Amino acid sequence: MTYRAVFFDAGETLVHPAPTFPDLFASIVTREGHPREPEDVIAASAVVMVRFSEAARDQELWTTSPERSRAFWLGVYERMLAALDLAGDDGLRDTLYREFTDLRNYALFDDVRDALDDLAAAGLRLGIVSNFEAWLDELLGVLGVRDAFPVRVISGVEGMEKPDPRIYELAMARAGVGAGESVYVGDNPEFDVDPPAALGMFTVLIDRRGRHEEHEGARITDLADLPAVLGL
Repeated sequence: MTYRAVFFDAGETLVHPAPTFPDLFASIVTREGHPREPEDVIAASAVVMVRFSEAARDQELWTTSPERSRAFWLGVYERMLAALDLAGDDGLRDTLYREFTDLRNYALFDDVRDALDDLAAAGLRLGIVSNFEAWLDELLGVLGVRDAFPVRVISGVEGMEKPDPRIYELAMARAGVGAGESVYVGDNPEFDVDPPAALGMFTVLIDRRGRHEEHEGARITDLADLPAVLGL
C-alpha cells in the first residue's frame, strides 16, 4: 500500500507535559505543601482515561470552549486528588489547571522532529487530528513544529471530538486524500485506532509506556520506527 498522508494525535503522541505528567503533577502538589511522588500520581492518573471514555460515551464535548475545558479538567483533578487522599476544594484544582495550561510546561518527545523530517522527505502530507483545546495551535508554534502540519484539525476549533468519524474525515478532505491512502498515529486505542480503522485508515498505536503490549495491530514504542512500519 502506498500512503499519501499521515495524521497524528497530539497529547502523549507528539507533545507531553514536561518533564512528564506524573512528575509535573507531583511537583505542583508538593510545592503546595502536599508531598507526593510521581509513582503515586501514576496510580491516581488512571481516572484520566476513564474520564475521557465517559465523555466519549456521553457525547460530552469538553474541548470546545474554555469553560467546558476548565470544568472537565477540574473534575479530573478532583478525582485524582481524592485518589491521593487530598482535598480538591482548597484551590489546588485551580492551581493544577493553571499549570497544565501553561505552554511553558510542555515539550515535544525527543523522537518527533526526526520522524517528521523523514516522513516529509518521503513526500507524505502531515496533519494533526486531536482532542485538544484551541491553544494547541499556539503550542505547536511555540515548539516550532506548527508549519510541519499543513492540516490541523483540533477539536477545540472544529467543535467535534474523536471518536466522531467526522473529525478524521475532515482531516482527509483538507489533505485531499482517501482513507485507504491515510495513516493515523496515536496513543489511545479507543480514540486513535478503532474509529479511524473503521473508516479504512491504516492505524499505528504509539505505546511509549508499554501499556498495550497485547495490541494486535501495528504498534511502536518510538516514532523512529514509523517509517519502517509504513514501508518507507
